[in-house]
Amino acid sequence: MSVHLSETRVVRGACPQDCPDTCAFLYHVEDDKLVEVTGDPDHPMTRGGLCVKLKNFAEHHYNPDRLLYPMKRVGPKGSGMFERISWDAALAEIKTRWTDIIDQYGSQAIMPHGYLGHQGTLNGLTAGDAFFNRLGSSVAEKTYCESGSSTAWIMTVGPTGGLDVESLAHSKYIIVWGMNMLNTNLHAWPFIVEAKAKGAKVVVIDPVRTRTAKQADWHIRIKPGTDGALALGMMNVIIAEGLVDADYVEKYTVGYDQLAARAAEFPPERVSEITGIPVQDILTLAREYATTQPSAIRQGVAVERSPGGGDAIRAITCLPALTGAWRHVGGGTVEMPIWEFPFRFDFMCRPDWIKPGTRVINELDLGAALTGAMPLDPPIKSLFVYNSNPVSQAPNAGQIVAGLMREDLFTVASELFITDTAKYADILLPATMQAEQLDLMVTWGHLYVMLNTPAIAPPGECVPNVELFRRLAGAMGFTDEHWSLSDEEMIRRSYDWDAPAMEGITLEKLKDKGWMRLNVGLPGERAPHAEGNFKTPSGKCEFAASAAAGGNFVVPVWRSGYEGMQPGTPVDAVPNYIPSHENAASEAASRYPLNLVSPKPHAFLNTQYANEPTQQRRQGEQLIVIHPVDAGKRAIEHGSYVRVFNERGAFEARAELSEDVSPGLMMTNVGHWPGLNRSGTAVNSTTSARHCNLGQAGTYCDNLVEVRKV
Repeated sequence: MSVHLSETRVVRGACPQDCPDTCAFLYHVEDDKLVEVTGDPDHPMTRGGLCVKLKNFAEHHYNPDRLLYPMKRVGPKGSGMFERISWDAALAEIKTRWTDIIDQYGSQAIMPHGYLGHQGTLNGLTAGDAFFNRLGSSVAEKTYCESGSSTAWIMTVGPTGGLDVESLAHSKYIIVWGMNMLNTNLHAWPFIVEAKAKGAKVVVIDPVRTRTAKQADWHIRIKPGTDGALALGMMNVIIAEGLVDADYVEKYTVGYDQLAARAAEFPPERVSEITGIPVQDILTLAREYATTQPSAIRQGVAVERSPGGGDAIRAITCLPALTGAWRHVGGGTVEMPIWEFPFRFDFMCRPDWIKPGTRVINELDLGAALTGAMPLDPPIKSLFVYNSNPVSQAPNAGQIVAGLMREDLFTVASELFITDTAKYADILLPATMQAEQLDLMVTWGHLYVMLNTPAIAPPGECVPNVELFRRLAGAMGFTDEHWSLSDEEMIRRSYDWDAPAMEGITLEKLKDKGWMRLNVGLPGERAPHAEGNFKTPSGKCEFAASAAAGGNFVVPVWRSGYEGMQPGTPVDAVPNYIPSHENAASEAASRYPLNLVSPKPHAFLNTQYANEPTQQRRQGEQLIVIHPVDAGKRAIEHGSYVRVFNERGAFEARAELSEDVSPGLMMTNVGHWPGLNRSGTAVNSTTSARHCNLGQAGTYCDNLVEVRKV
């Protein structure tokens, strides 16, 4: 009798999820099967550990519900009833339907919808841009996350990586502003722990007493959407008490007098009324931040999710230059370091293929675009969804569902599973998972270039996005060289390998090691703006943004972003505090008195893994965290089921009474699949599709609701 002994083969990879950590993977393969995925112990960020979301990543590849073949709808829209077809049949159907639409309405009647369900240069955010630009479809503006923050950041300091998160180990005063790092940036937390062990003070500014806030030295509870007022109030104290680094301001900033005049409008007493933070706490925070150097701020995406979120980020980003924190290793602030990576977006996206006059539709306005609430000529007649699940993740989800139910809308979805969005598709196309494809990852939380090498063959007839769009290009008759390039050739063209930041880094070295640090200075030495050198037009930190000078920077035409600003209104040169649209003084407050915030979950990555039984057990069912005072007024007991609702929609959840939220504030997590919830809906049934004042970002935290016991 012979005995077969399996040998384990280890292949290097990188996490594909929309997360700042971008962990280094080790794929463990036996008999051509993925048996385990572990973190690379040698990677300075990953350090051998993966977050709870990835604990079952190998098993995820073999989920029995996985979509393995092209499918065609055979039941009513939304029924999830499909039958298997061939790739040839799927492509032929798409070509026929699109050709008819283009002949009758023009190519702009087709709209793509994709985001960061995968985070690679080949298969991620921009995977379909070249194809749809070549097709001549409407351009989809992708602003789910970071667009308001990034716009504000670039207006203030330019496209710089700023503070390296690894340098947080050298900080003496750390503010985590609007981020639950233990849920969403876990691998940066050890650097804060290291700094804390050396005596650093850690402050968390967040409306909710999160897991991260509970680990901090000081949790400052702030009302949602008032971060800009707090930052300006800190400036008021710093300026009034002579805590400004006058030398740094004079040499390396512009617009100080204008900023000082704006800060003078925000004395601590006014800021306290706006933010709910005691005056003494505002004074202490400003003084400690300015005088304890190096001081650091880790900015979270949550800050942008209110009508004035863009200006709040601008104000926060001004603080390190005002106090001279940039002079030091471990001083400054970080939004996301992605700006240090030399991507060649002109190749990746092919903007040269966009026809003059092509319209732009924001993806957060999908519901309005599909239902006619947004006046469009021609109307949207076909939707192509990939790397995204808008029925779960986009605002005003009920309106999106109404649009997807249209019989005259031809919808195609490339997916791993039949999600809440995919249920409405006419054609489903099967996508690969990360262990099955080659990609160079987009990293937005640290400074390492990461290569993912395929470890196993794709199951069934699954294909990577890059191959999907090659096939679509072939079906539509496109013969450009772009579609004949191999995956490796596309990787080589997606980066400027000769850029200074890439010195010493080659694709061949990455194939061997899996990851390499950009040539931008070591964590213990990196102080990128010790002597200015900001990447703005002036070369300085722009307290008064040159992008806004002369009214050149305006609010886009379709959405004004917040009450009181009309489309086309110039943005102030210096940041200001902009109140929430849905606040205690608004008309809706009498009917919907509770402010609902919806941060990311612990066990899911947005909507991903929310269909996995193991992750569902870890995360638990949809909860609504409510203060005991608010619960008592409504006869809601701990553990009872409630209906959360407003004029946009409703969802049901189990009540958790806790003082982790303040009276008047409730919290639930985004990411649960609506179809797996009690009510068949989730939190984004209640959120508004309004936009932040910069970058067209969403305002998910500007959401008034009421709650009743079911």
